[in-house]
Amino acid sequence: MLSPRSAKDISKFLSLVLRHEPAKLGITLDAGGWVEIDDLLLRSEKAGMKFDRVALVEVVETNDKKRFTISDDGRLIRAAQGHSVAVELGLVSLQPPEELFHGTTEQSVQSILASGLKPGKRQKVHLSLDESTAETVGRRHGRPVLLLVAAGKMHREGFEFWKADNGVWLTDAVPVQFLKVI
Repeated sequence: MLSPRSAKDISKFLSLVLRHEPAKLGITLDAGGWVEIDDLLLRSEKAGMKFDRVALVEVVETNDKKRFTISDDGRLIRAAQGHSVAVELGLVSLQPPEELFHGTTEQSVQSILASGLKPGKRQKVHLSLDESTAETVGRRHGRPVLLLVAAGKMHREGFEFWKADNGVWLTDAVPVQFLKVI
């Protein structure tokens, strides 16, 4: 079993190369964000980040946010969501729950209430199914503020929603009229 520090280091490394900077390893994600595990392991070792398939699978299976997905045949891996590089995850548009949540910080809330939620450097806006997850997300960068998103109403008005492999809800943007500070 990996030590928590090792698992955390591998998870952060995977997030970097599978979500944001695959070129750091000289890998190319396919259109769906997938990369061959054997190639990832080889290039990671050459870059000074050595871990084996057993450690990789353990990180994928034990990651509390379920950030990564291994293909059914066990050959490929990808980040479940959160990409700043262009990928098409192949998710099907779904009807969301009536309410979803977004965690942000005190310093960001006024800007959000003025112009809505936008994906920023990522491809989609990330929304949580429950308040506690949203609060954890908001707490990462300061004092958290929770926003209630009227996802059902948005959907009825034509906005699309997708659910990532790890349960995070995604949408292109959330206009101000669908937001409420909790």
